[in-house]
Amino acid sequence: MVKEYLENVRRLVPLVHNITNYVTVNDVANVLLACGGSPIMSDEPEDVEDITSVCGGLNLNIGTLHKSSIEGMLKAGHRANELGHPVLLDPVGAGASALRTNTALRLMRELKLTAVRGNSSEIKTLYLGSGTTKGVDADVADAVTENNLDESIGFVKGFAKETGSVIAVTGAIDLVSDGDRCYVIRNGRPEMGKITGTGCQLSGIMTAYLTANPEHPLEAAAAAVCVMGLAGETAWSRMEKGDGNATYRNRIIDAIYNMTGEDLEKGANYEVR
Repeated sequence: MVKEYLENVRRLVPLVHNITNYVTVNDVANVLLACGGSPIMSDEPEDVEDITSVCGGLNLNIGTLHKSSIEGMLKAGHRANELGHPVLLDPVGAGASALRTNTALRLMRELKLTAVRGNSSEIKTLYLGSGTTKGVDADVADAVTENNLDESIGFVKGFAKETGSVIAVTGAIDLVSDGDRCYVIRNGRPEMGKITGTGCQLSGIMTAYLTANPEHPLEAAAAAVCVMGLAGETAWSRMEKGDGNATYRNRIIDAIYNMTGEDLEKGANYEVR
């Protein structure tokens, strides 16, 4: 039953503090509103502890790092940990530069993270402590496929157990694990990769779901992944001649806005391994 996690977000309207990247900040704010949450954006170190204190959850995204935002992430993360709030890390482009990789590893080392969500290359970079990524897109060799599914599930489970965090690897096939169980999710459309920021949007949604469902982090994270994937399918079915990726982005947000618990229950395509 995944619909209860959506319905809890609609009912509780979780307030999420986002320290995210400036490429997608507006889309993250809008998708949080669409899913039923409420966004606040702040990365100023002198501001973040107060902002985190009034929010229910914290979304950390390293997509456009600078020294000030790194300081802000650490301060906000420590404050969220003190308050027992869920913290999500989106290690955008980890492996593409030393700064990104080292910052992501530092955040994992110094903060208690409820969840880490990234593509397969980013997650493997964190596991290995170094790696290579093609921009912020997963290397083809790292992608989760039906052929390497069992191996990939074992990897994600192992990393989740090692870190104590829910690990979500998103791509053509999504894997979400807490170390004991792994949701294998097959919602979504390949065209979603033509839109900048669908992963960033998902991290915002996932933080809202974790905040509204604190007793069930694995299920909440998996439900958020199903929401985003199903929205991508629904939005694609509504595309018309002449529509492009900008329209598709808006249709995805609209699909999330209009999605009901029954829609999610009917459309979510997952198994638990």
